[in-house]
Amino acid sequence: MNKRYSVDFAGIMRLYETNYAKLLPLLPKSDQVGDRCIYCVFEHEYHLTIIESTRYTTMVELCLSGGAELPEYMAPRMKVRLYHDARVAEVCSAQQISRLQPRYDYPNLRMHQKDEKHQVNRFLGDWLAYCLKNGISRQSVC
Repeated sequence: MNKRYSVDFAGIMRLYETNYAKLLPLLPKSDQVGDRCIYCVFEHEYHLTIIESTRYTTMVELCLSGGAELPEYMAPRMKVRLYHDARVAEVCSAQQISRLQPRYDYPNLRMHQKDEKHQVNRFLGDWLAYCLKNGISRQSVC
């Protein structure tokens, strides 16, 4: 039988908390809209741009650009909202998915995985760890 996927709330919250902790040191020093940090990791450039900033939240866009010979639709791009009062970071959109749902029925028209949101947030955690370990800030505005 095909058992319906249920969200592991405690697990996803732990992931949000660790992503928040990993993301903070990578952000620009100022939280002004448009501020950006660029990290060079080997031949790749990772851009972190603040696209929205309020008292309790910040929205950043993370993307891979330059150096990689990938078509634009394959280059990782996501928007992440940081909730400073709760100290969590959640991926709000990724690639062509403008609004991630916590759970998808499977199969579905867009062929999202049952746990697509969890997978994208796990990918963010891996990506942030990679940047923290190997990245060199290229711009002084960070």
